[in-house]
Amino acid sequence: MAGLYIHIPFCVSKCFYCDFVSYGGKLALAKEYLKAVKKEASFYDTLCPRTIYIGGGTPSFLPAEEMESLLKFINEEYSEGFKEFTFECNPESVNEEKLALLKNYGVNRISLGLQSFNDGELKLIGRAHRAADFLKAYEAASKYFDNINVDLMAALPSQTEDSFLRSLKKLIALKPKHISLYGLQIEEGTPLYEQGYSYEEDFYVRLLELGYKELAANGFKQYEISNYAREGFESIHNTNYWFNGEYLGLGAAASGYLKGVRYQNLCGIEEYIKSVNEGRRPVLSEEELKGKAKIGEEILLRFRYLKGFKPCAQMLKYFGGEFETLKEEGLIEADGELLKLSRRGKYLANEVFRRFVEPF
Repeated sequence: MAGLYIHIPFCVSKCFYCDFVSYGGKLALAKEYLKAVKKEASFYDTLCPRTIYIGGGTPSFLPAEEMESLLKFINEEYSEGFKEFTFECNPESVNEEKLALLKNYGVNRISLGLQSFNDGELKLIGRAHRAADFLKAYEAASKYFDNINVDLMAALPSQTEDSFLRSLKKLIALKPKHISLYGLQIEEGTPLYEQGYSYEEDFYVRLLELGYKELAANGFKQYEISNYAREGFESIHNTNYWFNGEYLGLGAAASGYLKGVRYQNLCGIEEYIKSVNEGRRPVLSEEELKGKAKIGEEILLRFRYLKGFKPCAQMLKYFGGEFETLKEEGLIEADGELLKLSRRGKYLANEVFRRFVEPF
């Protein structure tokens, strides 16, 4: 099964924790950018994606006219039926007109960024919306879509166990079908990093554990490190990533994986457009993983999906020692013949993953 990812790098403003490729103040480039995305698609062999994900950035920040242009192109270029078509939205930039457009052009899954119901916490992380804006957007989206994901974050500045649980319980009461619960990562170069914000690891783990228990008690199954779903609403597109499936990535900074080769596009909007307009694939880097590097990435991806996996002979040859060390550290565990992240390992997954990707 193949997937299609399109990156929309425009935002109202940059959140204080965000290290994704996104830009505020550049929406005037949207029309030219989307023309480049459509042209980039022509550089690749015909693809019949079963899943599509429009992410960012903030795709819902596009003007309705440009949004419709993109959706129309997708329907014309990739005319096969989509099992799942996800569009990311933020509360401050989505409205009834845009939601109706999405519905009319075949989008069947919406992902809404909430992060917290506490307005003070939202302000401290630079979000452009407040809790009331989210509730208004969620109510509108619910008129058009049954399958809605909502993003929530843990370990935010000034957050307490009580405030985190209040946000989570309020979200659960809205009855979304899918919740992505992320622990805040402090990335170098972001405003939160520059401000010197940090948190205790035990506090971070405790919040995620509280989240797991609350979600499980309310019928949500954790099927991936950061993702919880009601039965039958697991993300098909993201599951394709975790099982090393092929996908085409279009747009600035988009990544793709085709015919065993991983690539990432140029990050700057202007340089991306220039490359495409000159008839060149806008690729920053690409690599065909082989040997130990390929096996290590496969292990990383399989650990993300929490059911566990049976390590093959090559996995044991290259990383048998790492498996044993991680067991001793309590970050992974054996379940019969399967290996999987332990409860603590789920919350400290990056510590596990770094053992399997270069530098080893």
